[in-house]
Amino acid sequence: MPRQRIISDVKKVDHTIEVTAVNADIKAADAEGRAYSAPALEKGLDILEMLCQAEAPSSMKDIAQQLGRSVGELYRMLAVLIDRRYVAQVGDSYYITTKLFSLSHDNPPTHKLLAEAMPIMQKLSSQLDQACHLTVYGQGRQIVIAKVDTPSGMGFSVRVGSELDVLVSASGRVLLAFQDLETRKFWIEESLVRRPEQADPQIAGVLDFINKRGYESAPSVQVRGLYAVSYPVLDSHDRAIAALTVPYAERIDQARRKSIVDIEGALGEAAALLCARVGGRSPVSEQA
Repeated sequence: MPRQRIISDVKKVDHTIEVTAVNADIKAADAEGRAYSAPALEKGLDILEMLCQAEAPSSMKDIAQQLGRSVGELYRMLAVLIDRRYVAQVGDSYYITTKLFSLSHDNPPTHKLLAEAMPIMQKLSSQLDQACHLTVYGQGRQIVIAKVDTPSGMGFSVRVGSELDVLVSASGRVLLAFQDLETRKFWIEESLVRRPEQADPQIAGVLDFINKRGYESAPSVQVRGLYAVSYPVLDSHDRAIAALTVPYAERIDQARRKSIVDIEGALGEAAALLCARVGGRSPVSEQA
């Protein structure tokens, strides 16, 4: 068979696979009652989301099985994602790169927040000999976007990029407490979709108390022996764009260790400074 005819036949098969897949996507979208105009984009995003959540590199077969699609539907998407450096390939396995993470930090508001936060956090951590971290809300969870480890090397900290629960953590409740009621309600609903077992009938009262006090300070309900203090970083509309938190781990071998009151005071001052740097008002003046 002539070479040109073979190439032509392959292209026809590829085209048939693509058309069949697109038609299937459109029918599925119609059945779900949603508008749908970019099936290829949906596939690409599905791949990115799946690889972001994967704990290890995945083969193309694994990706197809996870997404309920055929290998033929995905190989071109993966090729483009590799070419654009969102995905890397080693042998037969694929894994997410750091490009999405880098892009999120290049976003002007986040970039400004991080640029102002890091020196303040480093000074705070050095002053207290405790770790601290900065989180933002996203789709029912918190994302750690910055952290400074304990200078002495011994303490509790979380890694950048970690996803934290919202409803049961000091920082998550701070993010919720300093929102308008409609946003607060929506975020709570999103968080419950992710963690339905964390429903709390008293959450509204708890958040109102945090808002009135200006910060949260309470024993951790996730790590035994840990005490969390968290302040909001407010924008010009008095809404929390981030939470600055110290997970206080008491060093019993230190004679001059900081108390929780010391932590609250120093963290409040740091949060007030960061609020001022990003154009917001500090809630410290509202404290009793």
